[in-house]
Amino acid sequence: MMVCFIATLGQILLLGCISFTAANSKTCQIYAAVGESVTLAFNYEGLAKSHTLRWTHNTTIIFLRQQGRVTIGKPEDITTTGSILLKSVKLQSEGTYRGDALHPNGTLAKTWTAQLCVMEKVSKPRLSYICDNNSVNLNCHVSKPQGLFFSWTLDKTTLSSETRQTLSISLSQLKEKSRFSCSVANKVSAESSETVQPICKAHTLCFKPNIVLGVLAGGAVLIFVLLIIITVLGCSYRHTKTKMQLSDKGEFNLLSVNKGEAESIKRYENIHNVESCPSPSPQPSPRACYENISKLDVKTETKPPQLSTAAEGQQPSPVPKPRTKNAKTPDI
Repeated sequence: MMVCFIATLGQILLLGCISFTAANSKTCQIYAAVGESVTLAFNYEGLAKSHTLRWTHNTTIIFLRQQGRVTIGKPEDITTTGSILLKSVKLQSEGTYRGDALHPNGTLAKTWTAQLCVMEKVSKPRLSYICDNNSVNLNCHVSKPQGLFFSWTLDKTTLSSETRQTLSISLSQLKEKSRFSCSVANKVSAESSETVQPICKAHTLCFKPNIVLGVLAGGAVLIFVLLIIITVLGCSYRHTKTKMQLSDKGEFNLLSVNKGEAESIKRYENIHNVESCPSPSPQPSPRACYENISKLDVKTETKPPQLSTAAEGQQPSPVPKPRTKNAKTPDI
């Protein structure tokens, strides 16, 4: 935008044209914090009282001195070299500033221009952290984080690659006594947080609800399958055990019968004084001996008893007669 102004210096008509541009359309050359004082350095060593000195803010003249007489602004705000002091700047103070020094004939002796940006100071940040799965997440809290620069410090060493508001560190990289701090800054100020020592357990695990439900469902199915397998194995074991018991019982009964027969044969031999069965080769079984003895007994019972010849020659002894009641006793 082109702004033209006319200044009268004695009988000389001075016409000057100054070009201004909106403050936000140019890069800032000077930064200032709200409430601070800023000096715009003109630094014209040849400045004399005969020169015309003029300062403008955007389209407004904020200082004008002609032939040593100040008509706009305060004389104490200007240095001997033409620099101007801006006291207690505000956000409204930012914009384009221009200084011009003119010779008495109206020619330009020196000009200076710059863009001033006024910003608020940053507030002190607050550092917090959250332990999550296998990492620790740190957050640098600050009001109005837009346009701020963030930096992180680990054990007094700046992490140059970390420039975001948050920081994530793996627990495997986290030392036992690691200390973190964050800093925020803008063009006019900087602040750092208090040092924080995160305390996280490496085995701390967190799962999403759907993952937990899936694991529980899978565990229930696995337990059900295991129960079925255990039941089948138990039934199979019981069936096998029952068969083994029945087999053992049959063998035991057979052994008992054989043992009873052997004992019966032994008792019979003891009673009848039967000589032991001869042992031809191969040796007969106890059952065969028992059958031979039984045959001998049968033959003995079928034959009548025979008396010896001595017994046959003897006469039977007379049998005494019984006494009668009428018999008289002989006199002695």
